[in-house]
Amino acid sequence: MSVPDSFLGRREITSPADMEELGRQLGGVLEAGDVVVLTGPLGAGKTTLTRGIGEGLGVRGPIQSPTFVLARTHPSLVGGAPLVHVDAYRLGSAMELDDLDLDADRSVVIVEWGREKAEHLVDSWWEIEIEPQTGGRGNDSACGTILPHTAALDDDAPRVVTISRRP
Repeated sequence: MSVPDSFLGRREITSPADMEELGRQLGGVLEAGDVVVLTGPLGAGKTTLTRGIGEGLGVRGPIQSPTFVLARTHPSLVGGAPLVHVDAYRLGSAMELDDLDLDADRSVVIVEWGREKAEHLVDSWWEIEIEPQTGGRGNDSACGTILPHTAALDDDAPRVVTISRRP
Protein backbone atom coordinates (compact mmCIF):
# COMPACT_ATOMS: atom_id res chain seq x y z
CA MET A 1 0.00 0.00 0.00
CA SER A 2 1.65 3.10 -1.24
CA VAL A 3 0.10 6.07 0.61
CA PRO A 4 2.49 7.54 3.20
CA ASP A 5 1.42 7.85 6.83
CA SER A 6 1.36 11.63 6.45
CA PHE A 7 -1.91 11.29 4.51
CA LEU A 8 -3.66 9.33 7.26
CA GLY A 9 -6.14 11.02 9.58
CA ARG A 10 -8.66 13.83 9.40
CA ARG A 11 -8.34 17.12 7.55
CA GLU A 12 -10.68 19.93 6.61
CA ILE A 13 -11.10 20.68 2.93
CA THR A 14 -12.53 24.14 2.32
CA SER A 15 -13.30 24.12 -1.43
CA PRO A 16 -13.67 21.90 -4.49
CA ALA A 17 -10.25 23.14 -5.65
CA ASP A 18 -8.73 21.94 -2.36
CA MET A 19 -10.48 18.58 -2.79
CA GLU A 20 -8.96 18.20 -6.26
CA GLU A 21 -5.54 19.18 -4.90
CA LEU A 22 -5.78 16.48 -2.21
CA GLY A 23 -6.67 14.07 -5.01
CA ARG A 24 -3.65 15.17 -7.09
CA GLN A 25 -1.38 14.57 -4.08
CA LEU A 26 -2.90 11.11 -3.53
CA GLY A 27 -2.64 10.31 -7.23
CA GLY A 28 1.05 11.11 -7.02
CA VAL A 29 1.63 8.26 -4.55
CA LEU A 30 -0.99 5.64 -5.49
CA GLU A 31 0.28 2.59 -7.37
CA ALA A 32 -1.08 -0.41 -9.23
CA GLY A 33 -2.83 -2.69 -6.74
CA ASP A 34 -4.14 0.15 -4.58
CA VAL A 35 -7.88 0.14 -3.94
CA VAL A 36 -9.53 3.25 -2.52
CA VAL A 37 -13.07 3.09 -1.13
CA LEU A 38 -14.80 6.49 -1.10
CA THR A 39 -17.67 7.03 1.30
CA GLY A 40 -19.85 10.09 1.69
CA PRO A 41 -23.31 11.38 0.86
CA LEU A 42 -24.44 12.58 -2.54
CA GLY A 43 -22.60 15.78 -3.40
CA ALA A 44 -19.85 15.26 -0.82
CA GLY A 45 -17.02 15.47 -3.37
CA LYS A 46 -16.19 11.84 -4.18
CA THR A 47 -15.96 12.44 -7.92
CA THR A 48 -14.12 15.73 -7.40
CA LEU A 49 -11.50 13.88 -5.33
CA THR A 50 -11.29 11.17 -8.02
CA ARG A 51 -10.79 13.82 -10.71
CA GLY A 52 -7.75 15.06 -8.78
CA ILE A 53 -6.46 11.50 -8.30
CA GLY A 54 -6.71 10.99 -12.06
CA GLU A 55 -4.68 14.15 -12.66
CA GLY A 56 -2.06 13.01 -10.14
CA LEU A 57 -1.84 9.61 -11.83
CA GLY A 58 -1.58 11.19 -15.27
CA VAL A 59 -4.51 9.33 -16.80
CA ARG A 60 -6.69 10.21 -19.76
CA GLY A 61 -9.84 12.11 -18.81
CA PRO A 62 -12.31 13.46 -18.40
CA ILE A 63 -13.08 11.92 -15.00
CA GLN A 64 -16.85 11.84 -14.58
CA SER A 65 -19.13 9.91 -12.30
CA PRO A 66 -19.58 6.38 -13.71
CA THR A 67 -23.07 6.10 -12.21
CA PHE A 68 -24.76 4.77 -15.32
CA VAL A 69 -21.90 2.68 -16.74
CA LEU A 70 -20.80 1.43 -13.28
CA ALA A 71 -17.07 1.50 -14.13
CA ARG A 72 -14.73 3.47 -16.38
CA THR A 73 -11.10 2.71 -17.11
CA HIS A 74 -8.79 5.67 -17.72
CA PRO A 75 -5.49 4.59 -19.32
CA SER A 76 -2.25 6.22 -18.21
CA LEU A 77 -0.75 8.89 -20.41
CA VAL A 78 2.61 8.64 -18.62
CA GLY A 79 3.29 4.88 -18.53
CA GLY A 80 1.80 4.31 -15.07
CA ALA A 81 -1.14 2.34 -13.79
CA PRO A 82 -4.58 2.94 -15.29
CA LEU A 83 -7.36 4.30 -13.08
CA VAL A 84 -10.51 2.21 -12.76
CA HIS A 85 -13.30 4.43 -11.42
CA VAL A 86 -16.31 2.50 -10.10
CA ASP A 87 -19.66 3.72 -8.79
CA ALA A 88 -21.12 0.93 -6.65
CA TYR A 89 -24.25 2.87 -5.64
CA ARG A 90 -26.61 0.75 -7.75
CA LEU A 91 -24.90 -2.55 -6.93
CA GLY A 92 -26.69 -4.72 -4.44
CA SER A 93 -23.76 -6.79 -3.24
CA ALA A 94 -20.04 -7.50 -3.39
CA MET A 95 -20.82 -10.30 -5.86
CA GLU A 96 -22.17 -7.76 -8.34
CA LEU A 97 -18.96 -5.74 -7.99
CA ASP A 98 -16.98 -8.93 -8.58
CA ASP A 99 -18.98 -9.48 -11.80
CA LEU A 100 -17.37 -6.30 -13.20
CA ASP A 101 -14.09 -8.28 -13.41
CA LEU A 102 -11.92 -5.38 -12.26
CA ASP A 103 -8.14 -5.69 -12.66
CA ALA A 104 -7.27 -4.61 -9.12
CA ASP A 105 -3.71 -5.97 -9.34
CA ARG A 106 -2.59 -3.82 -12.29
CA SER A 107 -4.76 -0.73 -11.74
CA VAL A 108 -5.53 1.90 -9.17
CA VAL A 109 -9.19 1.21 -8.34
CA ILE A 110 -11.41 3.92 -6.87
CA VAL A 111 -14.82 2.69 -5.69
CA GLU A 112 -17.42 5.30 -4.82
CA TRP A 113 -20.16 3.98 -2.53
CA GLY A 114 -17.97 0.91 -2.02
CA ARG A 115 -18.21 0.34 1.72
CA GLU A 116 -19.21 -3.28 2.43
CA LYS A 117 -18.90 -4.07 -1.29
CA ALA A 118 -15.28 -3.52 -2.29
CA GLU A 119 -13.44 -4.98 0.69
CA HIS A 120 -13.08 -8.40 -0.94
CA LEU A 121 -11.11 -7.05 -3.91
CA VAL A 122 -7.81 -6.95 -1.96
CA ASP A 123 -6.49 -7.84 1.49
CA SER A 124 -5.99 -4.19 2.45
CA TRP A 125 -7.31 -0.94 1.00
CA TRP A 126 -7.60 2.79 1.62
CA GLU A 127 -10.83 4.18 2.95
CA ILE A 128 -11.62 7.84 2.48
CA GLU A 129 -14.71 9.22 4.17
CA ILE A 130 -15.96 12.65 3.16
CA GLU A 131 -18.30 14.41 5.55
CA PRO A 132 -19.82 17.70 4.35
CA GLN A 133 -20.21 20.40 6.95
CA THR A 134 -23.54 22.16 6.50
CA GLY A 135 -24.02 25.86 5.94
CA GLY A 136 -20.89 26.86 4.04
CA ARG A 137 -22.40 30.26 3.15
CA GLY A 138 -24.38 30.62 6.33
CA ASN A 139 -28.00 29.76 6.94
CA ASP A 140 -29.51 32.24 4.52
CA SER A 141 -29.49 32.59 0.77
CA ALA A 142 -31.10 35.03 -1.64
CA CYS A 143 -34.12 32.70 -1.66
CA GLY A 144 -34.45 32.37 2.12
CA THR A 145 -33.24 29.94 4.75
CA ILE A 146 -31.13 26.99 3.59
CA LEU A 147 -32.83 23.81 4.75
CA PRO A 148 -30.67 21.21 6.51
CA HIS A 149 -31.16 18.57 3.79
CA THR A 150 -29.92 20.93 1.06
CA ALA A 151 -27.12 22.59 3.00
CA ALA A 152 -24.88 19.54 2.59
CA LEU A 153 -24.94 20.05 -1.19
CA ASP A 154 -23.37 23.53 -0.84
CA ASP A 155 -20.12 23.46 -2.87
CA ASP A 156 -18.63 26.13 -0.61
CA ALA A 157 -19.25 24.17 2.60
CA PRO A 158 -16.09 22.68 4.07
CA ARG A 159 -15.68 18.92 4.15
CA VAL A 160 -13.94 16.75 6.70
CA VAL A 161 -11.93 14.07 4.93
CA THR A 162 -10.70 11.06 6.90
CA ILE A 163 -8.13 8.76 5.27
CA SER A 164 -7.44 5.37 6.84
CA ARG A 165 -6.01 1.95 5.98
CA ARG A 166 -8.22 -1.10 6.20
CA PRO A 167 -7.78 -3.61 7.77
